[in-house]
Amino acid sequence: MQVQVNGEWRDFPDESTVAELMAAIEAPERGVAVALDGEVVRRGEWSEVVVPKGARLDVLTAVQGG
Repeated sequence: MQVQVNGEWRDFPDESTVAELMAAIEAPERGVAVALDGEVVRRGEWSEVVVPKGARLDVLTAVQGG
């Protein structure tokens, strides 16, 4: 299935969870937030939330400083 990750279309296996997509894109394990179609997905739910085909996944990294 195709999912848009940070504006780029990518292929993933059908029925992939947020956790599986994060592992596939080698996202850092800490300091990351995820929004699925504009809704924040809590880290504790990543392994339960299945990403639908054609979804938009935004992966945001926390940055320190001011």
